[in-house]
Amino acid sequence: MRYFILTSFLILIFLVACKQPESEPQTNPSEKIYKIAYNVLVDEENENFEIFSMDLDGSNKQNITNLSGVEWTYHAWGNKILYVSDTDTLKRNYQLFTMNADGSLKEKLSDMRLADSWHGTRKNGQEIVVKPYNEVESTFYILSNGGEILRRLQPNLKYFSDPSFSPDGEKVVFRGAHFASKKEEGFVDEIYIMDADGSNLQQLTHYPKSDTTAAWYAYKAGPPKWHPTENFISYASFQNGKYSLFGVTPNGQKQWKLTTTTQNEVFHDWSSDGKWLVTDLAKTEQSSYHIGLINWETKALTILTDSTYQYHQSPVFVEVLQ
Repeated sequence: MRYFILTSFLILIFLVACKQPESEPQTNPSEKIYKIAYNVLVDEENENFEIFSMDLDGSNKQNITNLSGVEWTYHAWGNKILYVSDTDTLKRNYQLFTMNADGSLKEKLSDMRLADSWHGTRKNGQEIVVKPYNEVESTFYILSNGGEILRRLQPNLKYFSDPSFSPDGEKVVFRGAHFASKKEEGFVDEIYIMDADGSNLQQLTHYPKSDTTAAWYAYKAGPPKWHPTENFISYASFQNGKYSLFGVTPNGQKQWKLTTTTQNEVFHDWSSDGKWLVTDLAKTEQSSYHIGLINWETKALTILTDSTYQYHQSPVFVEVLQ
């Protein structure tokens, strides 16, 4: 009888352990707890994009902006989400805002018109690197978290976008090209790096000339993200017929493929502890987009979104205050 009870107890423990999903949020109080903020096209006819959030297991999905027009997140730090919005101005005239992870305390940081570009922060969110709209000024700005221009960075390139700080804040990595527009013959965007004062510009990636599978408008190098604990930069690139995520070292000496999924992966983010990778996924370039979470240690992939909406894109991690 005791053997039967012990055996049944062990089987029960085993079954409970097996039911724990790969993407369960951390339960150790010393570990960070995250949510994922991401962009959803809720009304295609009226071009209404909203920002949603959800837990790491895909539960508790909610619209945290609930505004007309376009709201799109490009970055988060700590419990704060940075996003652009055209709600207070003309259509597609993006201005910079911030809010808490639950959508509370929405605040405009700047009246400046921004380009449709990713951005990054350093010094615990005290400084933000952004790309203003070209007709405002063709440069990068480093802003205070109050919207004041602290520094202008002028890469010696005709095209540059999607800046991001290195984890120590000493470098800026971004997309750049020697032609001003993708419509110009010979345009190839690559990943570049420079010091945070704009000096020591260096090209890191080199798109394979033998690959002819990418359309003219496709990313040869998509918006870069710096892994927070490992010494490499990730980016998307259309190679061998699909978008995949690649890595490159900060000196450009090593370049490799990061992921092995069969879907297209473009916009992505790393958790601040480096343990999770989140990316949007699509079977074809123009099909529906879903959000996938990858355990960076095991490489296990979990799809977090469902068919309620067609387009879920550009996920970022935001920390939950305990």
